Amino acid sequence: MRIVLAALALFAFPAFAQDRLPVERQVLVDLAQVIGQAHALRQTCNGEDDQFWRSRMMSLLETEDADFVFSERLRAAFNTGFMARRQQHPSCTAETRAAEADVSAQGQALARRLAPARPQR
Repeated sequence: MRIVLAALALFAFPAFAQDRLPVERQVLVDLAQVIGQAHALRQTCNGEDDQFWRSRMMSLLETEDADFVFSERLRAAFNTGFMARRQQHPSCTAETRAAEADVSAQGQALARRLAPARPQR
């Protein structure tokens, strides 16, 4: 999914959660929920052993180095997103694939909000 590039943008420009503005922290929460959704949809089509998005979430938690309360908020958002999409898409269908594309677009938009503008060369 294209959300990969968006999520990688996050790690290319790391900032610790405690250094982020409240609006940026909310974007991180929203991104965690989208990553949870992506994880559920990907597992639905690829199987339970697929841990691609869970590992990306773990990287996000490590990169952000958030305090316990905020880390728990991020985890809860991931789990909420996962459970919602798992219930909506219990089997892999064309609708599941379309949902993956929607989630990808959401993730890209959120990651762009977190990535600082780069100077033009």
